[in-house]
Amino acid sequence: MGGLRTTRPKTLRALVYSARFRGIVYQVLVVAGVLALGWYLVQNTLANLAARGIATGFGFMGQEAGFDIGEGVIAYSSADTYLRALVVGVFNTLKVAVLGIALASVVGLVVGISRLSRNWLIARLATLYVEGVRNVPLLLQLFVWYGLVTSLPVPRQAIDVGLGVFLSNRGLKMPVPEWHSSYGSVVAMLVIAVIGMVFLRRWAINRLYRTGRPFPWILSGLAGVIGLPLVAFALFGAPLVWSVPELRGFNFQGGVDLSPEFAALLAGLTVYTASFIAEIVRSGILAVPHGQTEAALSLGLSRAKTLRLVVLPQALRVIVPPLTSQYLNLLKNSSLAVAIGYPDLVSVANTAINQTGQAVEGVAVTMGVFLVISLALSLLMNWYNTKVALVSR
Repeated sequence: MGGLRTTRPKTLRALVYSARFRGIVYQVLVVAGVLALGWYLVQNTLANLAARGIATGFGFMGQEAGFDIGEGVIAYSSADTYLRALVVGVFNTLKVAVLGIALASVVGLVVGISRLSRNWLIARLATLYVEGVRNVPLLLQLFVWYGLVTSLPVPRQAIDVGLGVFLSNRGLKMPVPEWHSSYGSVVAMLVIAVIGMVFLRRWAINRLYRTGRPFPWILSGLAGVIGLPLVAFALFGAPLVWSVPELRGFNFQGGVDLSPEFAALLAGLTVYTASFIAEIVRSGILAVPHGQTEAALSLGLSRAKTLRLVVLPQALRVIVPPLTSQYLNLLKNSSLAVAIGYPDLVSVANTAINQTGQAVEGVAVTMGVFLVISLALSLLMNWYNTKVALVSR
């Protein structure tokens, strides 16, 4: 019994002085504190809302919205519910974010490479663009772009760009093929061709590693991407009927149009984000040892092939992580659309909040949607980062 009495204090003392045990205790206390704080905030919010007679919950989602949305990817009318209105806002946000990411990546890559050009004028113009754009707040740039778009001539005096494309203060109008049921087969063949191009690229790279002989997978893949849809188009006899914009009255009818708000937002996000991506690309290229370039040139590769086949693949390992942050910034910066009247998620949610008074729920939905989209984008970029990262053996 005496031995037991002397063992327990020693065991307790060992637990107290154990770093692992203290770490577990501290984490439990922190989690408990966070949960307690969250519970207090929720209860306090509910009590204040009840005191002011404001209903809580997401039941308003099924009510009729009663307001129009200027543009949307899916059909919508004022008789639809608040839920559908928010879905329209989500798709509008995704539309500008996806197009902005694609365009900003291309512009940023070109400008980043141009900053390293041996041509003095090209390098200085690229530097002027980067330093001038990224040091001006995005909101001010959106106002400038919106002012430029809305200052274009009226539709009756629209600028005829050619090929049925017109620019006016009502936006950009351009022709679009009218959808036909047989176009589904053409789209299916296009998807198959793109998937085939991905596998062809992988096979060509493996062949190059095994034999040292390159294969023109880009030209072959593009031939498939263009040729297979054309074959499907010819076999299924799909009619090609264009909807061309025509001036009728005070505006154009037909075709597809990009509203001034969407065009200004897309231009602002693209130009602003591309200035940061350009610096990321430049830093990634400079991170590749110059000996790699010299070795490629000594093997007879041109500077263009050296950049595409040697420098950029290695630079991606440096470029991708900060590039992910810029993609996320572009997505979140799209919420500034409310300043120029583009009906994105934030704008639609604000309208719903003003009509229903469900501020907490509206903000929670907006935050949740942005969180889900951001996490999905992060997972995608992290997966790509693992594909281009060096693997330690």
